Amino acid sequence: MQIAKRILIGLLIVVAALVLFLVSSVAADALLGGDRVATLTNTAIPNTAGQPVAAYVAKPAGEGSFPAVIMLHEFWGLKPEITEKADALAAEGYIVVAPDMYRSQTTTWLPRAIYLALTVPESQVLDDLDLVFDWLEDQPDVDADRIVVMGFCYGGGKALQYSLRNADLAGTGVFYGALESDPTLLRQLPGPVLGIFGAEDRAPSPAQVEQFSAGLEAAGIEHEITIYDGVGHAFVTDMAAIRRGGAPGAAWSQFVNWLGRVVG
Repeated sequence: MQIAKRILIGLLIVVAALVLFLVSSVAADALLGGDRVATLTNTAIPNTAGQPVAAYVAKPAGEGSFPAVIMLHEFWGLKPEITEKADALAAEGYIVVAPDMYRSQTTTWLPRAIYLALTVPESQVLDDLDLVFDWLEDQPDVDADRIVVMGFCYGGGKALQYSLRNADLAGTGVFYGALESDPTLLRQLPGPVLGIFGAEDRAPSPAQVEQFSAGLEAAGIEHEITIYDGVGHAFVTDMAAIRRGGAPGAAWSQFVNWLGRVVG
């Protein structure tokens, strides 16, 4: 009994130390990275009810009335990989807004990314996206009838949820985000859906992707769903990886081509 008691006490000490380390590391990362978002954004979208929404905005060269894309970041928060993709999409002829959904928070530390994803209220995120959409509609160089929302991972799930609430969107792009399979809910989607996923992913798994596709089919929503072999979660990383080709390059090209058909 004494040995068992000592083992149990030892395990509790280890668990307590681990919890203390994780809590301390999350707090330390928040203190050390307070200005990261400021260096990645170039626009403050007004919010009469509170804090403006910081965003990175990329625009095509020249003048005209352009389609627009709201690009939502992964659970890390806004990072250079997102702003790079926004610039690449702007070069294709789209105005791109990549909003900071964490309100001045971003990280490269996994425990803090999980903490942010779990603690930032979805209602706050969706309200901020309403501000982004309204701001885009008011821009003289945006064709308000051609606005698409898309996102990666955490942002892919939020893109789908936002489309379920905004009937004025022209389409939805989901790169391996949290899914919905209920046809009754999916029937509310305002336009075509593109879904990009990895065969080795487990969040969502290929089975969950198939359920999502079946739900879209039952709801009568136009959709294009692709599961790429040999890759797992978050395989479309930065533009360097996209330019090297393979699954990241193919997935990005598929997205750009889909955009062209839907709003281009």
